[in-house]
Amino acid sequence: MIKRFILLLVCFTVFFGVFLPQDIGVAANGTVTITESPVNIRSGPGLSYQLVKQVYRGEEFTIIKEQGDWIQIQLSATKTGWVANWVVTKTANGTKTTGSSSSNKKTAEANTDQLRVRNGPGTNFRIIGYLNKGQAVSVIDDNENWVKISAGFGEGWVAQEYLDFNNKSTNTSKEENNNKSIGAGKVTDTLNVRNEPSSTGRVIGKLSKGTSITIYSKKNNWIEIKYENQRAWVSAEYVQFENDNKQTNPTNETMGTVTGSTLSVRSDSSLNSDIIGSITQGQKFTILEEKNNWFKIEFKPGKTGWAAGWYFNKDKANTTQLAKDSKVTILHNGTNIRKDPTVQSNVLQRANEGESFPISSVENDWYEITLPNGTNGYIAGWLVTTNGTGPGIDRQGAEAYLSSKTIVIDPGHGGMDTGATGAGGTLEKQLTLRTAKLLSDKLKAAGANVFLTRSNDSYLPLPSRVRMASVHQSDAFISLHYDSNLDRSIRGTTGYYYHDYQKRLTEYVYNSTNAETRLKGRGVRSGDYHVIRENTRQAVLMELGYLSNSAEEMTLTSGQFQENAATGLYNGLARYFKEQ
Repeated sequence: MIKRFILLLVCFTVFFGVFLPQDIGVAANGTVTITESPVNIRSGPGLSYQLVKQVYRGEEFTIIKEQGDWIQIQLSATKTGWVANWVVTKTANGTKTTGSSSSNKKTAEANTDQLRVRNGPGTNFRIIGYLNKGQAVSVIDDNENWVKISAGFGEGWVAQEYLDFNNKSTNTSKEENNNKSIGAGKVTDTLNVRNEPSSTGRVIGKLSKGTSITIYSKKNNWIEIKYENQRAWVSAEYVQFENDNKQTNPTNETMGTVTGSTLSVRSDSSLNSDIIGSITQGQKFTILEEKNNWFKIEFKPGKTGWAAGWYFNKDKANTTQLAKDSKVTILHNGTNIRKDPTVQSNVLQRANEGESFPISSVENDWYEITLPNGTNGYIAGWLVTTNGTGPGIDRQGAEAYLSSKTIVIDPGHGGMDTGATGAGGTLEKQLTLRTAKLLSDKLKAAGANVFLTRSNDSYLPLPSRVRMASVHQSDAFISLHYDSNLDRSIRGTTGYYYHDYQKRLTEYVYNSTNAETRLKGRGVRSGDYHVIRENTRQAVLMELGYLSNSAEEMTLTSGQFQENAATGLYNGLARYFKEQ
């Protein structure tokens, strides 16, 4: 009887030790409440770890443990993740401590003046503000080449190489940031002071003409100043900048001619904003600013507003301002030279890789070039490079064509399927995921709905990858790969499609990517690959280079190539949707 009792006691001890909820031990560590939206939860304690999920302001989780600046939390009965301590409020034994007061919040400082802050991770994203050298910012997220930061004017992305990271306290960083100015100016007319950088912001005061101001940051056409011991915003249009040539109006103004019979001028770059005036067909205006295909103009003396850019014809660049050595060089054999600057225009002739032509002018995404017979034609800016001092194509505004589009990105291989192995040991499965994450960040910043077939080193059968495109009703499916061949001299990129309806997307994505990476172009081809053959959606399979070529492998694994490849893929998708 005693033996049976002892045995039963041991069984109960084991049972309660193993099967009782672990939250009993965890609860003593307290809980966290998310203070921002959205917040990335990662698989490990650092920004470089895989994204597990996103959570939102107000959600509460149990703390498991802490490590440095990171807190491990219980997401569900079987799932955990790590959150940065600077985006949460921590409750321990009934006492709340905010992450924002943590002395370990990750911060950084700009190491150059006039550092551009963009609304996405790439130089083709719109500039939303500037940082001055030494200005401190909070780090929110990062990828391989770009860092998402929070500054006085809001959130944005900056190139990682122009930031110096530190672990100074948040309070210290804010104090430094508050005392850093980037310039000065004088008010040119009575000026409203607002609580945010927008014409809809609440007016908290006025400045009279001639008032001197200190400038702390810039966002679009707004300036951050200090007003009655608080930060505030004023319109840059009514400020004369002192000793800052970068703020004066450029001498090479872009003009636009109205093509619509009557065109409304609005208070902001949206059809939902108030109508503040109207302009008529044939009128010409200087384009002060462009935003998502809207033009900011001075439609009356001293009055500015926004008008729809699709009802304007931009004047061609002044050919006398182009240097004599301004030329384009063709990137691919059989490139079309067209009569007008549109893909629907008639083809005048075709050019081959390496041929060069003088630039006559630039119109939107197209170069007007002079042909050997003396006539002029147009060539798409993404099919050429420029040499000499040739003008570049402005690629900003691509987000307007990607917003709300659904893109499925398929990083080839994964898990037990390693794919190709490079001459130096690079695994294809790792490189495709690296490229996919960079592309995903760019597309998300543009407002696209992005889904990855895999977000970590896991294996997913080919039918399941295709099914994701169908389930999400994707507008485009992009399968990323790196090639290999027994002949180690072979190199270059290739774009594949299977169905005829996929060819156009493939051409846009391939041409744009090849133009950005400048690898040898192997062209667009039909390929019998499951993820495009069985796909009823628009789909393309990109082979982004040869890992079996040792020299090319070094290029493919570089940060610069990865950034260029992601940018090319992004631009190709934008141009495809633009021309639909």
